[in-house]
Amino acid sequence: MTLGQEHAEVLHQRLKYTGRKFDYEVQKLRLPNGAVGEWECVRHPGGALAVPFTNDGKLVLVKQYRFAVAGRLLEFPAGTVEVGEDPAETIKREIEEETGYRSDTWRHLGDFPLAPGYSDEFIYAFLATNLEKLETPPAQDEDEDIEVVLMTPAEFEAAVRVGEAIDAKTIASYVLAQPFLP
Repeated sequence: MTLGQEHAEVLHQRLKYTGRKFDYEVQKLRLPNGAVGEWECVRHPGGALAVPFTNDGKLVLVKQYRFAVAGRLLEFPAGTVEVGEDPAETIKREIEEETGYRSDTWRHLGDFPLAPGYSDEFIYAFLATNLEKLETPPAQDEDEDIEVVLMTPAEFEAAVRVGEAIDAKTIASYVLAQPFLP
């Protein structure tokens, strides 16, 4: 089945909130099978993510504060796709801003929904290799708190096993990148 081909009938929209990064709505729907119910959805333009891999065999991750979980998460660099922007352009900008690295070799790994039970956000995952460290990295966004962390794949896998790396998009993207890592 191709996603986006089956549509529910909107019977009533009870709430809609428009925020800076996403929208939120509550709708009463009739599903394709005839069932009726009320659903809540976070509407998000999507995010682009890179699995950056250095020439000396290290993954480039970021540890950043995430308000929703009240703590710092170990993640691959990622960013929100701007309106009309190609996700490949989004991640090229984000990897430089968040890590201070640039890549000239990119491979699209795949796209996947992040939390389809309540959000329409898709992650567009890429592998970035042949990295170059920028002499003067761009300034981070003023609302970000980011630390760059380099790890070997074995160190990252150990961090996943012991619960130090718990970000779902990071883990899923690493699995997609594994066939292309040396």
